[in-house]
Amino acid sequence: MNNIVLELFGQSTASGNQRSWTQRVRQQQCPYISKKCLKIRKSQPDLSIGTCLVSHGRSQRPIMICPFRMLENRQIFVDSLHLLSLHEPGNELHVLSELNIPGGKVDYFLVSARNGKPKDFVGIELQTLDTTGTVWPARQRFLHSKGIKVAKADRSSTKSFNMNWKMTEKTILLQLHHKIQTFEHLSKHLVLVVQDDLLVDMRKKFSFDHLNSARTGDSMHIHSYTVTPQKGKNACGHRLELANRFSTDANGISRALGLQAEANIELSVILSEIERKISAATRWTPA
Repeated sequence: MNNIVLELFGQSTASGNQRSWTQRVRQQQCPYISKKCLKIRKSQPDLSIGTCLVSHGRSQRPIMICPFRMLENRQIFVDSLHLLSLHEPGNELHVLSELNIPGGKVDYFLVSARNGKPKDFVGIELQTLDTTGTVWPARQRFLHSKGIKVAKADRSSTKSFNMNWKMTEKTILLQLHHKIQTFEHLSKHLVLVVQDDLLVDMRKKFSFDHLNSARTGDSMHIHSYTVTPQKGKNACGHRLELANRFSTDANGISRALGLQAEANIELSVILSEIERKISAATRWTPA
């Protein structure tokens, strides 16, 4: 069975009519980041691809291929709140994106602050599967099935896509190896958010036998989420549910790669970067 698109611009491909899909494709909006989808075609930079979920393999499992898909209901931040060990009543919560730290850029920081000063923070990295090949023909065939005019060459293309498991896994572990040194040196937490399918495959290919059931004292946390069908009458599409939590430390990530841990840097560098980015726009209130 061919791999197909299950969710486009945040909407299940099992729902909607020609009019709604024409409007959605025209607007190119991602509901998870509340702005235009950032996944664009290299040959047409003004055109967003919009693919969030695809089916894959013989089991046709739903697989997330866009990290922003993980922002559904901001649940990943709620699930990391307990790691803000210095958070106190009266502190504000902020979600900051793309902070540079020694060791690389971190996707998100969940920050507890008072009077504009950070009191505690948790780093959160999102990782979904990269694809090989192109999702574009599958996308265009779906839109054609909804009565939307697309180029015949696109919808009749035999080009397909697959999941790039090995490269995705090696890349994220190497990135974690550099970043976790910093967080552990500062007695802070870094959370890797992945789909459960990806974690299962990583545990097969890398030395992860030393992973613990989640312990607050560990610096490196891994939260895996499963993609499940929406529940309720007339429901369609998919939702995320927290499946498992594990933890380890910098040495644990190094062991997975057969590398040695390295010393790292000062707390003041990160605190000043957080303070610089905190604003009314970044404030977050859990629902």
